[in-house]
Amino acid sequence: MRTYTITRDRLIISKEAPLQPSDAEVVVTSADELRAAQLSNKRLLALWNDLPGCDRLTRIGSRETFVDRLWSAFEALPDPRPARASKQAAVIAMLRRPEGATVEEVRTATGWQPHTVRGLFSGALKKKLNLNVVAAKEHRGRVYRITAVTV
Repeated sequence: MRTYTITRDRLIISKEAPLQPSDAEVVVTSADELRAAQLSNKRLLALWNDLPGCDRLTRIGSRETFVDRLWSAFEALPDPRPARASKQAAVIAMLRRPEGATVEEVRTATGWQPHTVRGLFSGALKKKLNLNVVAAKEHRGRVYRITAVTV
Protein backbone atom coordinates (compact mmCIF):
# COMPACT_ATOMS: atom_id res chain seq x y z
CA MET A 1 0.00 0.00 0.00
CA ARG A 2 1.31 3.44 -0.89
CA THR A 3 1.54 6.02 1.84
CA TYR A 4 1.69 9.74 1.19
CA THR A 5 3.32 11.95 3.78
CA ILE A 6 2.54 15.63 3.31
CA THR A 7 5.06 17.93 4.94
CA ARG A 8 5.24 21.71 4.93
CA ASP A 9 7.08 21.84 1.63
CA ARG A 10 6.79 18.49 -0.14
CA LEU A 11 5.01 15.19 -0.74
CA ILE A 12 6.79 11.96 0.21
CA ILE A 13 5.65 8.67 -1.32
CA SER A 14 6.59 5.47 0.49
CA LYS A 15 5.51 1.88 0.94
CA GLU A 16 5.09 2.25 4.72
CA ALA A 17 3.87 4.96 7.03
CA PRO A 18 6.59 6.74 9.02
CA LEU A 19 7.07 5.32 12.51
CA GLN A 20 6.35 8.59 14.27
CA PRO A 21 5.22 11.41 12.02
CA SER A 22 5.79 14.88 13.39
CA ASP A 23 2.95 17.26 14.19
CA ALA A 24 3.66 19.14 10.95
CA GLU A 25 3.23 15.98 8.81
CA VAL A 26 -0.03 14.55 7.51
CA VAL A 27 0.01 10.87 6.51
CA VAL A 28 -2.72 9.59 4.17
CA THR A 29 -3.34 6.27 2.45
CA SER A 30 -6.73 6.93 0.83
CA ALA A 31 -8.85 9.67 -0.67
CA ASP A 32 -11.08 9.56 2.42
CA GLU A 33 -8.10 10.24 4.67
CA LEU A 34 -7.05 13.10 2.41
CA ARG A 35 -10.58 14.54 2.61
CA ALA A 36 -10.53 14.25 6.42
CA ALA A 37 -7.05 15.75 6.77
CA GLN A 38 -6.87 19.22 8.27
CA LEU A 39 -5.34 20.78 5.15
CA SER A 40 -6.39 24.21 4.02
CA ASN A 41 -7.59 24.85 0.49
CA LYS A 42 -4.44 26.90 -0.02
CA ARG A 43 -2.26 23.92 0.99
CA LEU A 44 -4.20 21.54 -1.27
CA LEU A 45 -3.76 23.97 -4.16
CA ALA A 46 -0.01 24.20 -3.46
CA LEU A 47 0.22 20.38 -3.48
CA TRP A 48 -1.55 20.28 -6.86
CA ASN A 49 0.67 22.98 -8.37
CA ASP A 50 3.81 21.14 -7.19
CA LEU A 51 2.86 17.89 -8.94
CA PRO A 52 4.61 17.18 -12.25
CA GLY A 53 2.43 17.27 -15.34
CA CYS A 54 -0.53 19.07 -13.72
CA ASP A 55 -1.82 22.36 -15.10
CA ARG A 56 -1.24 25.21 -12.69
CA LEU A 57 -4.44 26.36 -10.96
CA THR A 58 -5.30 29.50 -9.00
CA ARG A 59 -8.40 28.19 -7.18
CA ILE A 60 -9.82 24.80 -6.35
CA GLY A 61 -13.59 25.23 -6.85
CA SER A 62 -15.48 22.43 -5.08
CA ARG A 63 -13.25 20.95 -2.33
CA GLU A 64 -14.71 17.42 -2.71
CA THR A 65 -14.14 17.36 -6.47
CA PHE A 66 -10.68 18.85 -6.09
CA VAL A 67 -9.63 16.29 -3.47
CA ASP A 68 -10.73 13.49 -5.83
CA ARG A 69 -8.66 15.04 -8.66
CA LEU A 70 -5.70 15.47 -6.33
CA TRP A 71 -5.93 11.87 -5.14
CA SER A 72 -6.03 10.63 -8.75
CA ALA A 73 -2.91 12.69 -9.47
CA PHE A 74 -1.19 11.17 -6.39
CA GLU A 75 -2.00 7.67 -7.60
CA ALA A 76 -0.62 8.44 -11.08
CA LEU A 77 2.79 9.35 -9.64
CA PRO A 78 5.50 6.70 -10.20
CA ASP A 79 6.68 4.55 -7.32
CA PRO A 80 9.76 5.92 -5.59
CA ARG A 81 13.04 4.29 -6.44
CA PRO A 82 14.65 2.40 -3.59
CA ALA A 83 17.62 4.12 -2.03
CA ARG A 84 20.95 2.87 -3.30
CA ALA A 85 23.24 1.54 -0.63
CA SER A 86 26.42 3.51 -0.16
CA LYS A 87 29.83 2.03 -0.79
CA GLN A 88 30.63 2.46 2.90
CA ALA A 89 27.56 0.38 3.80
CA ALA A 90 28.67 -2.31 1.32
CA VAL A 91 32.15 -2.39 2.88
CA ILE A 92 30.68 -2.69 6.38
CA ALA A 93 28.55 -5.63 5.18
CA MET A 94 31.66 -7.28 3.71
CA LEU A 95 33.58 -6.85 6.97
CA ARG A 96 30.71 -8.27 9.03
CA ARG A 97 30.77 -11.55 7.11
CA PRO A 98 32.44 -14.42 9.02
CA GLU A 99 35.18 -14.65 6.37
CA GLY A 100 35.80 -10.87 6.51
CA ALA A 101 37.47 -9.13 3.57
CA THR A 102 40.92 -8.21 2.36
CA VAL A 103 41.91 -4.77 1.12
CA GLU A 104 42.02 -6.20 -2.41
CA GLU A 105 38.46 -7.58 -2.16
CA VAL A 106 37.14 -4.24 -0.89
CA ARG A 107 39.10 -2.41 -3.58
CA THR A 108 37.58 -4.63 -6.28
CA ALA A 109 34.05 -4.13 -4.92
CA THR A 110 34.31 -0.34 -4.61
CA GLY A 111 36.82 0.69 -7.26
CA TRP A 112 38.84 2.56 -4.65
CA GLN A 113 42.62 2.73 -4.32
CA PRO A 114 44.23 0.63 -1.55
CA HIS A 115 45.13 3.69 0.54
CA THR A 116 41.49 4.84 0.41
CA VAL A 117 40.32 1.45 1.72
CA ARG A 118 42.83 1.52 4.58
CA GLY A 119 41.82 5.11 5.35
CA LEU A 120 38.16 4.03 5.53
CA PHE A 121 39.08 1.28 8.01
CA SER A 122 41.05 3.52 10.34
CA GLY A 123 39.23 6.83 9.90
CA ALA A 124 35.55 6.39 9.19
CA LEU A 125 34.95 2.94 10.63
CA LYS A 126 37.21 2.97 13.70
CA LYS A 127 37.32 6.63 14.69
CA LYS A 128 34.02 8.08 13.48
CA LEU A 129 31.67 5.08 13.72
CA ASN A 130 33.50 3.41 16.66
CA LEU A 131 33.42 -0.02 15.01
CA ASN A 132 35.87 -2.64 16.19
CA VAL A 133 37.82 -3.43 13.01
CA VAL A 134 40.41 -6.16 13.58
CA ALA A 135 43.00 -7.55 11.19
CA ALA A 136 44.41 -11.06 11.10
CA LYS A 137 47.00 -12.67 8.83
CA GLU A 138 45.55 -15.62 6.97
CA HIS A 139 46.47 -17.69 3.92
CA ARG A 140 44.81 -15.16 1.59
CA GLY A 141 46.56 -12.16 3.18
CA ARG A 142 45.58 -9.67 5.86
CA VAL A 143 41.86 -10.12 6.49
CA TYR A 144 39.78 -7.43 8.18
CA ARG A 145 36.61 -8.05 10.17
CA ILE A 146 34.20 -6.06 12.29
CA THR A 147 33.80 -7.82 15.62
CA ALA A 148 31.81 -7.15 18.74
CA VAL A 149 33.55 -4.99 21.31
CA THR A 150 34.66 -6.98 24.34
CA VAL A 151 34.63 -5.18 27.68
